[in-house]
Amino acid sequence: MGSRSVIPRKAGWSRLEGNATVLQRNHMVDQQICGRGIRDARVVEAMRVLPRHVFVPPERSSDAYDDHPLPIGCGQTISQPYIVALMLELLETTGKERVLEIGTGSGYQTGLLALLCHHVYTVERHQELADSARRILSDLGLENITFRCADGSLGWKDCAPFDRIIISAATPLLSTELLNQLDEGGVLVAPVGDRWEQSLKAVHKRSGKTETTDHGPCVFVPLIGNGGFPSSAG
Repeated sequence: MGSRSVIPRKAGWSRLEGNATVLQRNHMVDQQICGRGIRDARVVEAMRVLPRHVFVPPERSSDAYDDHPLPIGCGQTISQPYIVALMLELLETTGKERVLEIGTGSGYQTGLLALLCHHVYTVERHQELADSARRILSDLGLENITFRCADGSLGWKDCAPFDRIIISAATPLLSTELLNQLDEGGVLVAPVGDRWEQSLKAVHKRSGKTETTDHGPCVFVPLIGNGGFPSSAG
């Protein structure tokens, strides 16, 4: 578990919401996050302060704190809140890490990582999503993020090694390419499996070797790219 320092709420965030969304978010955290066993106090606090509803399409904002994923365009989704919390807890962050996020998506998890870590390097293959996430996160005043629109399945070799790597889409395997970009003592979290069902894996790199633990079944959209799945099932 990380240290119990309070995650600061940025000035101006109050203009983005009313009492209703604050209540919805606290209920989400109490029931879906803490109620299911997430114990990392920094993860819990980050999810209490970051407004999730600003990351979903306006027509779905009333569903932003519900217990399921939501479509965000380009065939992608914003993950179920609990799954986001579980993956962040498995990363074991302390606030000092350089983190590679593969799959920016809506930018919600990116924002949480920005609150939890020293710097986030995030890669998204859809320009539309990358631009939207950049705009939202900039409006929120989160500046410790570097964006790139590219094939995330190959990682970000120019900025490696990373203390943590989180993959936000289903990958058929954990490639040597990505593991080589993980620093000694680092942690990688990813859903690994086929296009339809995966297992959530946490990989710790110690003394040049990797140790993998399984944290249950999950379902993510596929990671498309040279190190992931082809763009079509065929």
